[in-house]
Amino acid sequence: MASARRPAAGPKPRGGGGGGAERRSAWLAADGSKRWGEAFFLLYTPFWLTLCLGVVVPFELYKTFTEVEYLIVGLVSTVPAFLIPLFLVGKTDSVKSLKDRYWVKANTWIIIFSYVGNYFCTHYFFTVLGASYTFPSWSMNNVPHTTFLLTHACFLFYHMVSNMTLRRLRHSTTHLPQPVQRLFEAAWILALSYFIAYLETLAIADFPYYEFIDRDIMYKVGSLFYAIYFMVSFPMFSRIDEKDEKWNLSRVAVDSLGAAMLVMIILDLWRIFLGPIVPIPESRRCGQLGLPWF
Repeated sequence: MASARRPAAGPKPRGGGGGGAERRSAWLAADGSKRWGEAFFLLYTPFWLTLCLGVVVPFELYKTFTEVEYLIVGLVSTVPAFLIPLFLVGKTDSVKSLKDRYWVKANTWIIIFSYVGNYFCTHYFFTVLGASYTFPSWSMNNVPHTTFLLTHACFLFYHMVSNMTLRRLRHSTTHLPQPVQRLFEAAWILALSYFIAYLETLAIADFPYYEFIDRDIMYKVGSLFYAIYFMVSFPMFSRIDEKDEKWNLSRVAVDSLGAAMLVMIILDLWRIFLGPIVPIPESRRCGQLGLPWF
């Protein structure tokens, strides 16, 4: 009996690994839940961004807003980030419990970090940068509730951008020595942090109820002060579910609190050793060396 010939081997798939492994973009997370969560938060961003910077500010609707309207804008911008993923469930998340889904972990990390940043660290903007809020709003520790809500939406967007660009950078520099990789990563975090802080300050320039004593200095120097938030948070936040080990919610919460505490320490060191970037009115000065709200 004639032996059967083996079929000729076809060409190897481009960019594929052994065993038919699928090659993924260097921008995207390997974990399916994290990949879906990052995509969702990025796609969700134009909704609240258009509402705030495309409708409320250009049409000057804020001039007629009371505390209720400002609160509604904050809620409409932020609450869907928690509600939509409950009903629009990704393929990977469909077999995971709620606490194990990346979007839950990301929201948990950001809500803790942004809460501490608003409740405590906003006072550094008052006492170091000469900033003030003058729009009508219910507040907590002299910080409007609306800013708590909008900060959450903003920070989700910023940290998704950071995650994807850091991932791409690490992929591009993986062949370099470890110290060089770290140098590139540190330089990118510094540049991205300053760019985002500057861009946010510039983006709300037409909103007259967030005031600065000297807006030009705020753009140049105050943006560096604000960028400290992201210099700490970007590398720390990117670690969630990035490797094979999956984080639980308690680790997420502790990590976020640690990041917030480190930011607060650095901001207070700036206040003590460098001082305000502009002359601060007597009514807003901090006379003691302790934290400005003591």
